Amino acid sequence: MERKNNSNFVLGVILVCVGVLSVLGSFGIIPSLGSIMSTFWPMILIFISLLFHAGYYSNRKNVGLLVPGGILLALGIVFQTSELWHIYDVMWPGCILAPAVGLFELYIFGKREKGLLIPIGILTGISLIFFSFTIRNLGGFSRFILPAVLIVAGLAMLAKGRKQSNNNYDDYMHQ
Repeated sequence: MERKNNSNFVLGVILVCVGVLSVLGSFGIIPSLGSIMSTFWPMILIFISLLFHAGYYSNRKNVGLLVPGGILLALGIVFQTSELWHIYDVMWPGCILAPAVGLFELYIFGKREKGLLIPIGILTGISLIFFSFTIRNLGGFSRFILPAVLIVAGLAMLAKGRKQSNNNYDDYMHQ
């Protein structure tokens, strides 16, 4: 019974707030509720994602709640960023990344099933490839980001390979 009272209270507060904002918007005191919603509608996705996360953290048994929670959180961030800075043409690869975020949360907080890493890696890789092309279209220094990342990644792989080959040589010599 107490849970029903809590949900009625929350719903009542939301309705009162929406009503007050509508009245203030009608008098021109604040921007209209429609203009606020047209800019900040992705916050609804973020709020819903927080409810999914709260559902998981309340008892830590329903790890599956993290998948839609992570997806909605990532989509909310992508869409809100796009709305505020008008960069949908740059941020759209984040929609491909969103399921990877949800699955990664499942991997981290779940049983760490290795099979989840395959779709996570594929979706992340595809998203990063598309992000690299959209960021390059921004111009300026951003056109150097992808080449710099490739150079750093290549150098890191070379250094790791060299370290491993030195360790193998040292192991061989000290047998």
